[in-house]
Amino acid sequence: MPYLPWPITSGGKARQFHLLRQLAERGHQVTLLVQSKTLADEGVLQALRPLVHELIVLPRRALKHPLTLWHAAWSGLPLLATVNGHAPALSARFSRLLAQGPWDVVHIEHSYGLAPFAEALRRQGQPFVITEHNVESELGAATYGKWPAALRPLARIDQARARRWEREALSQAALVLAVTESDARSLARISGRPTHVVGNGVDTRAFAGVVPDATSRTALFLGNYEYAPNVDAVEWALTEIWPRVWAQAPELRFRVCGHGLPATWRSRFPDPRIDFQGYVPDLTEVQSRCAAFLAPLRAGGGSKLKVLEAMAAGLPLVTTPEGLTGLGVEPGVQARVGRRPDELAQALIEVLGQPERARAMGEAARAHVGRQFDWARSADQLEAAYALLRPGSPEAA
Repeated sequence: MPYLPWPITSGGKARQFHLLRQLAERGHQVTLLVQSKTLADEGVLQALRPLVHELIVLPRRALKHPLTLWHAAWSGLPLLATVNGHAPALSARFSRLLAQGPWDVVHIEHSYGLAPFAEALRRQGQPFVITEHNVESELGAATYGKWPAALRPLARIDQARARRWEREALSQAALVLAVTESDARSLARISGRPTHVVGNGVDTRAFAGVVPDATSRTALFLGNYEYAPNVDAVEWALTEIWPRVWAQAPELRFRVCGHGLPATWRSRFPDPRIDFQGYVPDLTEVQSRCAAFLAPLRAGGGSKLKVLEAMAAGLPLVTTPEGLTGLGVEPGVQARVGRRPDELAQALIEVLGQPERARAMGEAARAHVGRQFDWARSADQLEAAYALLRPGSPEAA
């Protein structure tokens, strides 16, 4: 993995942590090799060591390290792959691990994390699985649109490199794993490789006791703000949606939580009705102090764990079609859905102003998640994909 799955500060980390937990419970022995920009402190070790047979954590260069910038300019890799690549110590450690095999499965998370391992995998003819949490080449507008105007030509170059690397990386895998059916179709076209779905889940037991507070008149958004689509969602909400809400219902409030909250937001959006709370260690406590979840997502991929967790908590949901990808939600029954700012603003006003109807919708969402989404189901899908790598299967050839 190109980052530690603990503490859980993003949907990707939640996915990885809970799948590791499921694999451990099923008796799998996992050697976890991580390149991380943060140290594995005692809290990380306590969380992960019970789940893995061996945990190996190597440091990652900073984004602005001269070597990272040099390779970004001259290597031909996209920036994200450069940040995680050109890591001789990681490549050497992986080669030694590979030689200790045979391994039942070698599993790489993210195409942008493959570069340090690609040569050793080719040299030993080792089949491997690669998981993509999104179709990275389809995130261009959200990711590159935030670059300063002076850097837009570089952004276009990097985007072209990203598309080329995505094809190259995925085509080397024996199996490609996607989070949703739509992503799987896209990744299969890009890679030409067998592509299987391992969907996201939610720890329904952890959210079962949440009772949203309709009297708070507060909508919540949660995200990892190192991920550009989440930054876009909050900024779109605060510039286009909430002014429309407050024109009709000035008493309503917006709480913004999550890792990597941009420092400029508090000065850029100083309205006292906005509560910038940042990272919260106990999500259920925050959910219990809110009346709804607003997810105005316009980009991204996969299924949104933040949305699944809100639904599991019974929080009435207002979102875009993008926020519901892969979730099988029926608009109007388990969520209110809109595409334009005025549609989302009106839906939010009605949800926060009609608590009984909102509560029924939230409970319908909670029941839907309980029926359809669980990490055990995701682990079943992962094990089924792993089984395809057994000797004699077409993917193992």
